[in-house]
Amino acid sequence: MTAPYVPARRAGDWLVLSGQIGLGPDGLADDFAGQLRQALANLDELLAANGARADQVTKVTVFLADMDDYAEMNEIYTGYFTEPRPARTCVAVAGLPLGARVEVEAWVFTGAD
Repeated sequence: MTAPYVPARRAGDWLVLSGQIGLGPDGLADDFAGQLRQALANLDELLAANGARADQVTKVTVFLADMDDYAEMNEIYTGYFTEPRPARTCVAVAGLPLGARVEVEAWVFTGAD
């Protein structure tokens, strides 16, 4: 079965990026840090493909399969997003696609600030 997945959708000045897991060319990374870094790299690719940048990200939702990864997520996250960082929600979930440990979705405002 294939899901009706749309990686990005533009609505006026808004760009909504669907959740990204740490799935790269070689599959899902084994460790949490690798998965989060790949998920953020996937976001970068979607941003670039849609003419947007990480500093335009306004809202992020991070889904964690294990809240024990929260501190490590914060460390990697703060290295990726610079000030002023986007608003963020972090949600603990029972499971993620393909057994991923983290998923990141983003809302991006591409209009005038």
